[in-house]
Amino acid sequence: MAIKIFIDQGHNPTNFHNSGATGFGLREEDITYQVGVYLAEMLNQDPRFEARLSRPSPSTVLGSTNATSLAQRVAMANQWPANYFISIHANFNENPSINGTEIYIYRQYTQANWLAEQVIDGIVETVGTKNNGIYARPSLYVLRRTKMPSILVELAYLSNYADAEKLRNDQYLFAEGIFRGIMRYFGFS
Repeated sequence: MAIKIFIDQGHNPTNFHNSGATGFGLREEDITYQVGVYLAEMLNQDPRFEARLSRPSPSTVLGSTNATSLAQRVAMANQWPANYFISIHANFNENPSINGTEIYIYRQYTQANWLAEQVIDGIVETVGTKNNGIYARPSLYVLRRTKMPSILVELAYLSNYADAEKLRNDQYLFAEGIFRGIMRYFGFS
């Protein structure tokens, strides 16, 4: 039976609630949408996996408020039911020198933690971002309410010029890095 992975492309399209960060002419929701599509294509080409997207098209809008948007994403994963949940985001900081990749999990020393370790290594090796580590963020709704191991991947910083260039030009490589991490986590590579 295929391993079911739910890919949540963080945020909604611009002009809707919960549309995410912007920087250097880039919009978070565009990056997360495309990286998610690439990742789902990679996973679905392997018969050992079945991947679904929270936003199957760039115009998909989830929920009517921030809270209902998050709740709808979680409900889709729980009702499937997915075996793993991966939420994709791009980070932002007022300090433009801050850069790199980080991953948030609900709790340390869990399957999500082990998956996050492989995924962050995959991204850093493939894209060349800085490894900022893995942090427990039990307050994050999508980590708290999902019923399966869940990670929230902050690919890189839209507020940092070098990271923003990677987010602009290397979206396929970000997806490939996550895919490599997933394959290592399952011992498939």
